[in-house]
Amino acid sequence: MEEVQSPIDLKQLNDARTWADEVMEKRPYRTDFFKAFESQLINHNATSVLELGSGPGFLAAHIVNAIPKIEYTAYDFSDAMHLLAKERLGLNAGKVKFVTGSFKEQNWEVGLGKYNAIVTMQAAHEVRHKNNVLDLFNSAKNLLSEGGIFLYCDHFYGEAGMQSNNLYMSTLEQEQCLVQAGFFEVDKLLSIGTLNLWFASSKNS
Repeated sequence: MEEVQSPIDLKQLNDARTWADEVMEKRPYRTDFFKAFESQLINHNATSVLELGSGPGFLAAHIVNAIPKIEYTAYDFSDAMHLLAKERLGLNAGKVKFVTGSFKEQNWEVGLGKYNAIVTMQAAHEVRHKNNVLDLFNSAKNLLSEGGIFLYCDHFYGEAGMQSNNLYMSTLEQEQCLVQAGFFEVDKLLSIGTLNLWFASSKNS
């Protein structure tokens, strides 16, 4: 299938900085999602976290500050985004392992290890077509330790949501994709603006 092209190049520092400068202004409710991520990680005693598409470090900064002892790995395809994340994290940057790679590539997950939790915020659509998201979810599930949790937040397509039916899944498609990937206890935790946050477990309780 033909990928939906991005209007910006997030590997370029200027584009990455512009995106980072504007994202919280456009969607100030993202902080509500950060708190929901934090709550779930604490409730499930997560000690090691992998963030997919970590970008300029907004979620990482919140989580590392809220849960100081957590082992946090930030995975992103853009070194420019990692640079911005390190700036945002400040002294906490040393607590985060930064990995550059693209989850659009085959076998991208090889060598990353296992995690109690995987989180992703407004990034899964960077596979650039909704039909590619299932592969991403399958790989994420393989990176979770037994009983690990997956917290997936992204834009949805449809009324009150985004307009590209090729790039974004509907709310129902998001749920179905998580189930198809073999996750259990799939539950929508939060929906504000154009974003949904989902909980999923790698093990059926």
